[in-house]
Amino acid sequence: MTSRDPKSLIRIARSNGAQAEAEPLDLGARVRELRKARDWTLEQAATKAGLARSTLSKIENGQMSPTYDALKKLAVGLQISVPQLFTPPQKDQINGRMTVTKSGDGSAHATATYEHELLADSLTKKKMLPYRARVRARSMDEFDGWVRHDGEEFLYVLTGVIRLFTEFYEPVEMRRGDSAYYDASMGHNVISVSDEDATILWVTSLS
Repeated sequence: MTSRDPKSLIRIARSNGAQAEAEPLDLGARVRELRKARDWTLEQAATKAGLARSTLSKIENGQMSPTYDALKKLAVGLQISVPQLFTPPQKDQINGRMTVTKSGDGSAHATATYEHELLADSLTKKKMLPYRARVRARSMDEFDGWVRHDGEEFLYVLTGVIRLFTEFYEPVEMRRGDSAYYDASMGHNVISVSDEDATILWVTSLS
């Protein structure tokens, strides 16, 4: 990469968290899962749905295909919509997942204008791409035009002084503790204006 190339960083993050091919839904297992999540017995769930206990048991064990009327009763009894019966649980949305990146342990990606360090690189299926960057550029002439990419972006100055250039706004000087949130499809570039290279935290949305 010869300049800041967030698209490459985003591709790296997305490839690390590539979605596995969807598995076919087992309706019986889905109904059983929904019932157990509510801590209901077969008898309780059947009563709430207005179905015979034997009918619900056969549905859960894949021994019969429910009619649409039975599906509607199930949905009402479980207090969900019919489409939700056929929506698999989000296995990738695990409560409490976490990763820690110690200082200097991020994945390095150097360019002519920035030194990027990808953070939380081991965590798959992220919705945000966090990375720390050392800003080496001192002039807009060092860039091959504007940087643009999908999503939104948050910038936070860690050390030094930067100047944020954007396509539709006047350049703004930012110091330690200053931050900006912007539409990343708008052209944008950052340069250091302090004697030392500035460092910033960037967080880019991946969806």
